[in-house]
Amino acid sequence: MKILEIGEKYHFEDLGLHNAIRHFDFRRDINKLIENVVCIDLLRHDYEVYVGKNGNKDIDFIASKGDHKIYIQVAYILLDEATVQREFGNLLEIPDNYPKYVITMDEMQSGENYQGIKQISLRDFLLAEDKEKL
Repeated sequence: MKILEIGEKYHFEDLGLHNAIRHFDFRRDINKLIENVVCIDLLRHDYEVYVGKNGNKDIDFIASKGDHKIYIQVAYILLDEATVQREFGNLLEIPDNYPKYVITMDEMQSGENYQGIKQISLRDFLLAEDKEKL
């Protein structure tokens, strides 16, 4: 597992600024905007946030606070098996036992477990004050 020192992702502090610079296109931008919201929320809760790489697979966020760490993948919805395999598969290959989450807009599946990885709705994630106990 490698934590990138300089990632290819940039996150806006103000999503209104993002939308002013680029005209919002829901189909093209929704995953990026959800990632941005998750990143801001992690920073607000005093996490150090990194983009990870495990071999040729990207990990959206590795967030650490003190001696605690969480891994997060973000997806708008898990519409098909290929998306499920990509989002959960990236996390399944990480050999440690820190919590791993897939955050989606799908509230119906919130709290579901896939081989030990918890799927959390974006709303539940944002409302949780203690991210270690989701």
